[in-house]
Amino acid sequence: MIDYENAIEINGLTKKYDGFTLDNVSFNVPKGSIMGFIGQNGAGKTTTIKALLNIIRQDSGTIKIFGMDNVEHEYEIKENISAVFDEISFHDAFNAVQLSKVLRGIYKNWDNDVYTNYLERFALPSKKSIGQFSKGMKMKLQIAAALSHNAKLLIMDEATTGLDPVVRNEILDIFLEYLQDEDHSILMSSHITSDLEKVADSVTFIDKGKLLLSGYKDDVLENHRVIKCSKSDYKNIDPQDIVSARLSDFGADVMISDRESCERKYSGLVFDKTTLEEIMLYYVNRTKKEWN
Repeated sequence: MIDYENAIEINGLTKKYDGFTLDNVSFNVPKGSIMGFIGQNGAGKTTTIKALLNIIRQDSGTIKIFGMDNVEHEYEIKENISAVFDEISFHDAFNAVQLSKVLRGIYKNWDNDVYTNYLERFALPSKKSIGQFSKGMKMKLQIAAALSHNAKLLIMDEATTGLDPVVRNEILDIFLEYLQDEDHSILMSSHITSDLEKVADSVTFIDKGKLLLSGYKDDVLENHRVIKCSKSDYKNIDPQDIVSARLSDFGADVMISDRESCERKYSGLVFDKTTLEEIMLYYVNRTKKEWN
């Protein structure tokens, strides 16, 4: 495998459907990191992931994984990645042992000892049919399988959706363990931003098929602030500085994206720290500019 700096490089990715367009999306996932891929349901996250995996063909743009074109080197790439979706793709009639036999025939680097250890760690029954598993158990089984063939890249599509907080924390801990190897990387699509706030190194926001922002998580959180102010103070803020503003009878909560510049310009106002969830909410409402 060639040397590479970014596990994933997406440039100008475009895919048109009737009623939806993934529009010129570009971002990189640095090797050895977790990127949180954030957006509402229907924002274009799954379309992007399907294009990455060459399940769908893009209309234009380029995708490189491990420095290689994702179509030209598809088989070599897929030997070294694992994808986990919110809906399990394993047959309900199989049990965990039978599943291992199937996957051993698919992946050259399948490690049954690693797989068995994950089954024990997740307290998953080896002889019970998958159809009898709960949603949380099915997700743990998918992750056990994903981590058992020495994959260098995990692609997770809403993998923690619908799971209780205890199970989600357990899975997030596993991901952090996986990242101890500097050759490992994760692209984790989710609309549960609190999970990504715990583990992600960088974040990419997408909405209605368009890229909103992409960067290191700490920088994104540091640069964005919410100004809580009166309506008269709000009127004195340059519209160019505003992502969007939430108005109420009592005043305005204003999201800004350049903290240093705004603190100099509006030094009398209070700048509150924000969260990824709040940032997403204000960006989704950016076309309205003002909302309640």
